[in-house]
Amino acid sequence: MKILTLTMNPAVDKSSQVDNVMADRKLRCSAPVFEPGGGGVNVSRAIRNLGGRSLCFYPAGGTSGRHFHDLLEEENMEHQAIVVNARTRENLMIHEKATGRQFRFGMPGRELTGDEQRRCLNEIFQVDPKPEFIVASGSLPLGTPNDFYARLADLCREQKIHLIVDTSGDPLGKAVEAGVFLIKPNINELTALAGRELKTEADQEDMAESLIDRGCCRYVVVSLGAAGVMAASADGVERVRAPTVSIKSKVGAGDSTVAGITMKLAEGKPFMEAVEYGVVAGAAAVMTPGSELCRKADVEHLIQKKR
Repeated sequence: MKILTLTMNPAVDKSSQVDNVMADRKLRCSAPVFEPGGGGVNVSRAIRNLGGRSLCFYPAGGTSGRHFHDLLEEENMEHQAIVVNARTRENLMIHEKATGRQFRFGMPGRELTGDEQRRCLNEIFQVDPKPEFIVASGSLPLGTPNDFYARLADLCREQKIHLIVDTSGDPLGKAVEAGVFLIKPNINELTALAGRELKTEADQEDMAESLIDRGCCRYVVVSLGAAGVMAASADGVERVRAPTVSIKSKVGAGDSTVAGITMKLAEGKPFMEAVEYGVVAGAAAVMTPGSELCRKADVEHLIQKKR
């Protein structure tokens, strides 16, 4: 297995629909839909949708942790859990039918002990065969130190594993300081890394290039929303526009982009070819309703339209 995804803060995602969202009223919702969620989990699910393989690695605990395991089994996902005492969190998404708006309620993950955190790090590197790529995506649960991904980066460097990090705030900053293979910030996260306002496209490009020049990462892929991405490497900076599609839901676009990039890099494709595929995968996710991720047929159709 060339790709392992790490989700330190997984969640059972519950979604439902209601005619109107109104305060102080009992709202009659449709039957809920349950899905396994969290950054790395969704990257693995998108890779599976695109015809690739990955191992989904995560801590899980309590009845919701068992539910999470069952949901992955139902989707025929390849996965490995670290059993912890903390109950796996649950998130809620409500679709308001009258307006088409989505209300997304993300709950914090319960605290993992220091021993549980160490077990997560240790057992990743006991996976056989050793992965070539690890995608660490999503937030950290309460009590997990901000340098967790940085510690992971140090271990990946020792094991000669390519680490891709998609997170935000101090955990991203610490990981960048330690040095990683690829990061996928948005403009706000890139600005936070810079510690100053990035007023122009030139400022954004200079910041991305400086991260590479300083050895913080080999590649930087900056999300630009509907405009696509800005991709930086030692060869320079390119902007890749996203194909124009009908928008049904923006949920999962970023995870689908990371999935597409990682899968193509694992196949040995050049960086920019991988980025272009990832951008199309992200656009394909936007075409799907609710929290559904990209579909391979949509990706192939969009690629054909570009040719």
